[in-house]
Formats: sequence, C-alpha cells, structure tokens
Amino acid sequence: MDDGSSDRTAEIAKKVGAEVIVHETNKGKGVALKTGFEAAEGSDIIVTMDSDGQHNPSDIPKLVAPILDGIADIVNGSRYLNGQDRATPLYRRAGQTILDSLTCVNSGLKITDSQSGFRAFAGYTKDLFRFRSNGMAIESEMLADVGKAGLRIKEVEIGVRYDVDGSTMNPIKHGLNVLFKILKDMEFNRPLYYFTIPGIFLGTVGIYMGLTFLHNFSRGETLYFGPTILMILLTLVGVFMAFTGVMLNSMVNLMVESKLIRENIERK
Repeated sequence: MDDGSSDRTAEIAKKVGAEVIVHETNKGKGVALKTGFEAAEGSDIIVTMDSDGQHNPSDIPKLVAPILDGIADIVNGSRYLNGQDRATPLYRRAGQTILDSLTCVNSGLKITDSQSGFRAFAGYTKDLFRFRSNGMAIESEMLADVGKAGLRIKEVEIGVRYDVDGSTMNPIKHGLNVLFKILKDMEFNRPLYYFTIPGIFLGTVGIYMGLTFLHNFSRGETLYFGPTILMILLTLVGVFMAFTGVMLNSMVNLMVESKLIRENIERK
C-alpha cells in the first residue's frame, strides 16, 4: 500500500515484484489498511508491517506460525513481550505505557504492545474490522474489534530498529491523537470506565467538600460562595456521570445480547 508517498516507493516496489496499490493522496494509515484488507480478499493469512524500516521481514514466519498451528486468529508482534525494550527512547516508553493500559481496558485484552504495526491476521478475520479511524489510532481500534469479536490473539517477540525511523509525525502529537481516539472509543465500549468511575471520583470529592463545609459551619465558620458552588457542581456532575455510565453500560449489554440472539436465529 502506497499511501500518497512523494518519493519513488511505489516505482521501486513494483520493479522488485511487489503488487502495489497506490493512493494518489495521503489518506492515513487506517484508510491504507482498509484498502489493503479489501484487496486481500481470499487470502489465508494477511501480514501488516510498517514501511519505515523498523520491522524485520525475517520475523514474519514467527508471526504466522500460531495461525498455521491453529492456536490463534490474530498475532501481535510485540517489542515488550519480555519486558521493556532498552533501545526504546524514554519518552516513547512513557507514552506507550499509557496507550497500552487504556487499549487493554478498552479491548479487554492483555497486550504488551498495543501500537505495534507488525501483525498477522487469519484471512477469515478481515471483515470484522471497522476501520473508522483514518490515522495511527487504527492499531488500538483493531484490538478493540478483536476483543469485541472474541478472537484468539497471541503475541510473539519481534525486534525493532529506531535508527531508521522514517516517521514524519511529531511523536507527542501522534500520542495525543491516539489517546483521544482511544478515549472516544471507550465512550461506547467501556462506559463504566469512561463515565462511571470518573463520576464516582468527582462525586466523592464533592461530598467530601460538603461534609468538610458542614463541619466547619457547625463550628461557627463562614461558608464561602465560590467553594460552595464548586462543591455542588462536582457532586451533581459526578452523580450524573456515574448514572450515565451505568445506563449506557446496560444499553450496550442489551445490544450485544440482541445481536447474539439474532445470530443464533440466523444459524438455525
């Protein structure tokens, strides 16, 4: 997939025998993957890897082995399967830890490298992905789809090079963009985490402030307008968010159950 590159990538790839699909303009990694998956119709296994030279193609046999052995539907190449890669820059490790944690919460999977672009997919999984994210957040979105579909996922250790990083995106901007997309996805996939838990925290802070104010007032101290309004606001917002999360979670569960019932009826 050549996503609107401005160099001779497509030309050189064709000369060495690759089948190249070209986007005339850059549309983002999510769109590139979607186009690639659509073109892979009928494939037994689909392998994705980034084109910046960080991944080693010799690791491909390790990725496809669990699918060939019938023990996995998806295989994720992980840089951190056996602990943090010391070659990974410190700022990358800090951001990666945050993104990994949120992706695991959103997907319900235990993944050590959620932002890996080096993956293998059994061909029959290709139509299960939404491809709603156009950019780099597609990695986390696909894991959320894997978790929702109940697919078997396995991780294998891969190597990575950071001395050939061909990315043109600012890493901080990239990380914040992925973080925002994950949180947005959690709004529907994990409403209890997105609404209820923060709501309980805010409500607890508001109630604590209220009890403190009442205690001070009983001792003859004056209640100040600003802190009192803040206490009321935190309590109301917290309670509203908590109940919103509970209601949305119930709706999501009902939708999932309805989908399962429809699928069972269609099979019969």
